[in-house]
Amino acid sequence: MKQRSVLVVLFEGVQSLDVSGPMEVFAGVSHFPGISYALRTASLDGAPVRCSSGLTLVPDAALDDVPAPDLLLVPGGTGTRTPDPELVAWLRAHAPGARDLVSVCTGALLLAAAGLLDGHRVTTHWSVCETLARQYPAVEVDPAPIFVRDGRLATSAGVTAGIDLALALVEEEHGREVALTIARHLVVFLRRPGNQAQFSAQLTAQTAVREPLREVQHWITEHPGADLSVETLAARARLSPRHFARAFQAETGTTPGKYVERVRLEQARRLLEDTADGVTGIARASGYGTPEAMRRAFVRTLGTAPAEYRRRFRAQPV
Repeated sequence: MKQRSVLVVLFEGVQSLDVSGPMEVFAGVSHFPGISYALRTASLDGAPVRCSSGLTLVPDAALDDVPAPDLLLVPGGTGTRTPDPELVAWLRAHAPGARDLVSVCTGALLLAAAGLLDGHRVTTHWSVCETLARQYPAVEVDPAPIFVRDGRLATSAGVTAGIDLALALVEEEHGREVALTIARHLVVFLRRPGNQAQFSAQLTAQTAVREPLREVQHWITEHPGADLSVETLAARARLSPRHFARAFQAETGTTPGKYVERVRLEQARRLLEDTADGVTGIARASGYGTPEAMRRAFVRTLGTAPAEYRRRFRAQPV
């Protein structure tokens, strides 16, 4: 059995979950006969590093003492804000030798500093997308998706998105059932599609200041299949439709229509992932009315039809 080697780079201020999340996914492959990953961690000098949380990690070796891996993973953390020149130089010299180059969260800043992202489409934690694009204009930064695959390069958004990316890489290498089983053991969904937005509707929109508008936000989330027209929502808030639409956008940062669209899409996704309900019933329960309306929303936003989404991402019973 040929093991695929994975090397995770450690440095002061690394985000511990950026390291442990993907490593737990790759380690889960060893439960299947005949396949596994050889996992190693390394810091510049082989010395322990302190994570951004205060946790101390002890690497297996120094970076120069580790053979070129099949997959090189660079996590993020506060230590990427002022990149260590020695680490950047090591990445510039050695990262091109890896078959796959992966960053999690702000690890993309280290790869960019080493010139390894030029000409590629990438993503990173939402809070540094603008910084990455400004400092490295040769890099195409997409702030929306939770991970992006561009040839041998794979980059993910913040923290837990590294788990989604690792599951996607395992699925590429070993198939959907292996990745599904690992996801179930880790008690995570398999898997959020890469083009899913980094935020849910509730996280994307600000919470309204005024109580009537907050109540409307909660009501939309709890009743995606109801009549959610501006007129109906305005009546619930005891405002005129025009005043309601202006106030909602001013306080949440998005229009009522866009907020409703995201809530309904998330509801439909959850039902497709977690239930055996038919597409027609899910379309009604999510407020789309017809399967065709739901299909158009899925294709427009996720790039795939509901049936294909279910085939790829529905969690199977343990």
